Amino acid sequence: MRHASLALAASMALLALAGTAKAQDASSMTFFITSAGAGKGADLGGLAGADAICQTLAGKVGAGSKTWRAYLSTQEADGKPAVNARDRIGKGPWQNAKGVVIAKDVADLHGASNNLNKETALTETGDPVKGRGDTPNTHDILTGSQPDGTAFPAGDDKTCGNWTKGGTEGAAMLGHHDRVGLNDSAPMKSWNSSHLSRGGCNPAALQSTGGAGLFYCFAAD
Repeated sequence: MRHASLALAASMALLALAGTAKAQDASSMTFFITSAGAGKGADLGGLAGADAICQTLAGKVGAGSKTWRAYLSTQEADGKPAVNARDRIGKGPWQNAKGVVIAKDVADLHGASNNLNKETALTETGDPVKGRGDTPNTHDILTGSQPDGTAFPAGDDKTCGNWTKGGTEGAAMLGHHDRVGLNDSAPMKSWNSSHLSRGGCNPAALQSTGGAGLFYCFAAD
């Protein structure tokens, strides 16, 4: 009986230590992929709504003291200037929930040597995001951005109405967090600018090419 009590106490102590370690990891996290979308396809409530989702998810794992921004660009429309995703996310460096650095600064993030891939592009809880070969494949990440992190010119919608459309109209530029193409022989895909969504901006349209309305979040301070 005494041995059982000691074993239980030891187990509880280990769990407490694990919880502390997890909290410490979360407090130093400066990058993640959202563990879930807004539930309305690419309609995130604009940039403000997307930022709020990042902030809320970060807060749930103990990283809410930072200012979080969604890695999303918007196009010039209705008299409002375009916004570049690269200009919203601070200076870096950025690391995931397990302390692995994915990029040291903005230039590194948008260069060939960044460390963003399926193993490092984790959710706020430190979990991997399903990619090609997994069921379901959710490697399509909303960005609305060109490879260098800048916005597309006004005209053809590539941001689902600047993240306010969730129907059958419009399209969004997507990145592949796993850097994998359509098959094993396809070239490596961009983490932030691989292809447009197909058939609109609603959940079904995003799912049809391997997406779930997820997006990248970065700590901007």
